Amino acid sequence: QVQLVESGGGSVLAGGSLRLSCAASGYFGSSSCMGWFRQAPGKEREGVAAIYLSSVDGGSTYYSDSVKGRFTISEEHAKYTVYLQMNNLKPEDTAMYYCAAVPQGYCLAPLDKVAYNYWGQGTQVTVSS
Repeated sequence: QVQLVESGGGSVLAGGSLRLSCAASGYFGSSSCMGWFRQAPGKEREGVAAIYLSSVDGGSTYYSDSVKGRFTISEEHAKYTVYLQMNNLKPEDTAMYYCAAVPQGYCLAPLDKVAYNYWGQGTQVTVSS
C-alpha cells in the first residue's frame, strides 16, 4: 500500500515562496510518476506539475502553463520525497495542494488526475494580495 503525506503549506503574501513536500512510503517500481495537483473551492482538481522517476531515464518534468517558470518539481530519492518549490506566488494559486502517485508505470498523462492511483490528504496554500 502506498501512502503519501504532504507538508509545507501555509499563508504567504503575493510574490512570496513556499516549498511543499510529499513523503512517500510503500512499494514503488523501477519507474513511477509523481504529481502535484491543486483544487480551489468550487473548481475542478487540476494538474500543476509532475515528474517521471526512473533509475534508467528518469527526471522528465511536466508543468501546467499557469505555473511554468514559477514552480519547480524535484525529488530526493534517498528520502522518497518529492518537492514543489513555488516562487512568485499569486492569489490565484490559493488552493488545496495534493500529491499523487503512479507507483509502477510511466507519466502517460502527467497532469491528468484520472491517471493517478494514490493521493495524499492535501496541504492548504493561501496567497493574499
